[in-house]
Amino acid sequence: MSITAQTQAINDFWVAARLHVDDLPLEPAEAWAFGATPEHADQLLALVLDGTKTGTAAALWDHEATGERVPEAGDLSIILDGSELPRALIRTTSIRIVPFDQVDAEHAHAEGEGDRTLTAWREIHEHFWRTYGESGRGFAPDMPVICERFELLWADT
Repeated sequence: MSITAQTQAINDFWVAARLHVDDLPLEPAEAWAFGATPEHADQLLALVLDGTKTGTAAALWDHEATGERVPEAGDLSIILDGSELPRALIRTTSIRIVPFDQVDAEHAHAEGEGDRTLTAWREIHEHFWRTYGESGRGFAPDMPVICERFELLWADT
């Protein structure tokens, strides 16, 4: 998708979202997709849309390497599907930064992946950061993880 087409799709999504959600700012929120592949983005988006996924995690090392700011409670995000089209609007409700090996079962369950257990969460996320980590540091059991909780505000389904 061209940047112009994506920008237009995001702007159109934002106009629609503002009709359904009170007090949104004039300018669209940041738009991004879960996961590292289009297929993964679609799978995780489906979990958000059906109410299963209310949390996500990111490596603090990756944020530091790319210069991306750490999200804060109250942040709005437009979630893109695997085709880079805007599909959902979420609001961050809380952020905790903890070592990987201290992420708890409640957060793992909120992420909605696999069988929703902490064991599955650890396997899935260790593999993800070993494969797709952007910092060049890979994975470590004590690496800092940004645990984000969010609520779905609106979806364009």
